[in-house]
Amino acid sequence: MTEHLILVNEQNRAVGRGEKLAVHEAGLLHRAFSVFLADADGRILLQQRSRKKYHSGGLWANSCCGHPRPGERTRAAAERRLGEELGATTRLRFGFRAHYRAKFANGLAENEIVYVYFGALPSKLRLNPAEVAAVALQTFAELKADAARRPEHYVFWLNHYLTQHDREIRAGLKRVS
Repeated sequence: MTEHLILVNEQNRAVGRGEKLAVHEAGLLHRAFSVFLADADGRILLQQRSRKKYHSGGLWANSCCGHPRPGERTRAAAERRLGEELGATTRLRFGFRAHYRAKFANGLAENEIVYVYFGALPSKLRLNPAEVAAVALQTFAELKADAARRPEHYVFWLNHYLTQHDREIRAGLKRVS
């Protein structure tokens, strides 16, 4: 099934749609989301991306990420994707918006305006092995320290959030616990 993304301008207004791989090959600006799930102790659920992913396979990322489909509300897309990747259902709260660009060794590029959401980690997960190789829990302090020591083990966008949105992440995690 061909997946289409929402193309946006710098003001985050939808200007069209594009096929997912073509958008990433051309580095076109598009809408995305990221999710941080945290347990009752404030530990963040991290996922190791499946090695089969189209980029950044095997690297550690925040709990879930993806793209809304044309006509789909971003929070609804994030909740849908939680089910697809982690078999999880939880209520998400908007935390902040970010924009980043990255080029990857395989020729693909990210150029995303991202809605970042926070939610409580549900008691049960059902990992989709096509998407997720493993999961782990870390405190925000542990995650920041490890990513500073070994940034190559983490996806570009998580490193971006950790270095550019510290205050927003802390606030989002506090609202979850």
